[in-house]
Amino acid sequence: MKKIVAITSFLLLIDQGIKMLIDHIFALNESLVLIPHFFSLTKVQNTGAAWSIFEGNQLFLILISIFAIFFLYFFFIYKKKLTTFEIFSFGLLFGGTLGNLVDRIFRGHVIDYLDFTIFGYSFPIFNFADICIVVSIIFLCIWYWRDEQCKNSLQRKKRD
Repeated sequence: MKKIVAITSFLLLIDQGIKMLIDHIFALNESLVLIPHFFSLTKVQNTGAAWSIFEGNQLFLILISIFAIFFLYFFFIYKKKLTTFEIFSFGLLFGGTLGNLVDRIFRGHVIDYLDFTIFGYSFPIFNFADICIVVSIIFLCIWYWRDEQCKNSLQRKKRD
C-alpha cells in the first residue's frame, strides 16, 4: 500500500502543480497554439466529467470519486498481494482521480488545458489527471484480460 500511496502522491503533486501554473499563466478560455491545427494549451473550467457529462453536478461527481476510491481499495487492494504492474496501475488511477477530486472540492471545477484537434475534430479539452485515469484503466483491463487468459490456460492444462 505504501508504494501506491507514493505513486498517487507523486502524480497528485504533478497534476496540481501543472494546474496551478496553467491557472496563473492563462486567463479563462485563453489559448496558446503550440502546433498549429493540432495542439494548443487552452485553459477551461469543467464542472462535469469526461465530455462534460454531469455538468454542474459537482456534489454528485465528488461523491462518485470518493466512492470509487473506497470501492477500488476494498475490493481490489485491501489484504491482497499486488504485482508491481498492479501497484503502478492503481497508483495512476488514484492519482488521477484525486487530482480531479481536489479541483472539484477546492475550486468548484476541474481545470482542463490539453487541447487537441485531430483530423479536424476538436477533441474535448482534458488534463494530466485524465491521462492518468485513462492509462490506468487501459493497464487494468490488460491485467484483467491477461489474468483471465492465465486462468483459462491453467484450467485447460488441468483437464488435459
